[in-house]
Amino acid sequence: MNMRNFLIIAISLIGGVASYAQSNLLNAKIPEEIGLKTAAQLNSDNDKPLAYGYVHDRDVLMGKMVWEIIDLSEKINFPLYFPIDTANIGSNRRSLYDVLTRAIKEERITEVYSDSYFNTKKTFKDIQASLSRIDTTDAGREQINSGQKAVSQEYILKSDLTAQDVTQYKIKGFWYFDKRQSELKYRLLGICPVTPDVYTMNNEEKDYIELFWIFFPDAREVLHEAKAFNDKNSAMPISFDQILNSRHFNSVIYKEENVYGDREIKEYMKDNAQNQLLEAERVKDKIRSFESDMWNY
Repeated sequence: MNMRNFLIIAISLIGGVASYAQSNLLNAKIPEEIGLKTAAQLNSDNDKPLAYGYVHDRDVLMGKMVWEIIDLSEKINFPLYFPIDTANIGSNRRSLYDVLTRAIKEERITEVYSDSYFNTKKTFKDIQASLSRIDTTDAGREQINSGQKAVSQEYILKSDLTAQDVTQYKIKGFWYFDKRQSELKYRLLGICPVTPDVYTMNNEEKDYIELFWIFFPDAREVLHEAKAFNDKNSAMPISFDQILNSRHFNSVIYKEENVYGDREIKEYMKDNAQNQLLEAERVKDKIRSFESDMWNY
């Protein structure tokens, strides 16, 4: 085997190991020990998300609420989407959607609402109707019409929303200028998965809905424990809490708080996607320029 082929194989093996790196990988003596954390690792993992500092209202020199869309088809946003197939990976890696829905089901996240203003609370039981659909085939309906009390299981179809069906996340956050620290800051307040309506998910033209809104501070501990894939170092995964709080994603503003009842950009920039994007950038620049204007003043 020449040196060139040896290097190709070595790089391939390293890449394969890196892509499935887990805890204790380099210290394991048998395959079963891969993924088992040492006492020191468990102790270092037993931490909490970094607490937000207290901000007094009078220290907020400028504040602006904005709503944004995170498009999961963009490469930079892939850590919030994948993995969608968990058959061949460990239980330590799950998509953001799976983490949120499981935590709601287990009641680890309880501040769940039907809208971004956090007015009407929802339970997992309320959400379930939007997550799955049970339908009967034509043959099953014939059984019902013929007077049979029960429909054969083969004629019952069940469709479930999965992580693969999530196309976007909507987020709500507050940009503010902290005059005490002379800095423009951002505080994430809410997050919402957007999926096709379960009743139209198999149609060519799908209707997309907001499944639920989570008050983000209530989900921080869960998202701190859940890890996303770190492309730069798979041995050191990054938490969803870090990704979202550090704004390590790409998004587009679709609404800001305003005198018109917080109308969306598409309501006054109709039928023109380019103008809507330009307006979103204008809103973003308006927020950014406040900090530079303060220093220029």
